[in-house]
Amino acid sequence: MQLDKIDIRILNILQNRSNLTTKELAARVNLSTTPVFERVKKLEKEGYIKKYIALLDAEKLDNGLTVFCNITLKEHTREIGNQFVADIKLIDEVVECYNTSGDFDFLLKIVVKDMKHYQDFVLNHLGDVKNIGSTHSTFVMGEIKNSHSIPIKNS
Repeated sequence: MQLDKIDIRILNILQNRSNLTTKELAARVNLSTTPVFERVKKLEKEGYIKKYIALLDAEKLDNGLTVFCNITLKEHTREIGNQFVADIKLIDEVVECYNTSGDFDFLLKIVVKDMKHYQDFVLNHLGDVKNIGSTHSTFVMGEIKNSHSIPIKNS
């Protein structure tokens, strides 16, 4: 599917305001509702739009500590890697997980209440995950930018 300027405008708008009605979105791109509805459905079907979410305030929900944790596995086999991924997907505190290159195998973004809860997380959740060779935690002192937007340039 080749994106045109209207598709790109729709995607850019939805990244920041995914709760707009089709009528409101249509007004912003200067089209009627039916073609905008059809375009959005096609963008969803083609996988450009993966899902719609509400971004919540972690501090207001008593989860104010964000930790980035680098993981190195003891061994590198398909079975061990797949088991690690399956285990991590089951841990609610892990909100993002990336398979990385370089000195570490995985980067986890973890959200917990405070340092005491992170200690409990490491001992009672991460500690249950098999074949972790080492961990390296970095604690977020302040959030500078967190847009969740993918840059899209007009063709």
